[in-house]
Amino acid sequence: MQRLGRVLHVSQSWNIIIKLENVPTIGETVVDENLKSVGKVLDIFGPVSSPYASVKSKIREVERWENKILYVRPSKRRKEKT
Repeated sequence: MQRLGRVLHVSQSWNIIIKLENVPTIGETVVDENLKSVGKVLDIFGPVSSPYASVKSKIREVERWENKILYVRPSKRRKEKT
């Protein structure tokens, strides 16, 4: 599990917008501190020096995530560095 970043707000299309600390791969699973699945990384945007991510939420109560830290659980398809 890797720290993804802090939730800034929820977009009009109910996607969670996160200020990234670590850049994930599109499609990776986003979880909370209890490892409960929140959604998947839909898009990464913004300047390279300060990127943001849009997360497609799996839950309806997305407002409760505002200003919280979320994490990413790497997909099993991703190859580990040796």
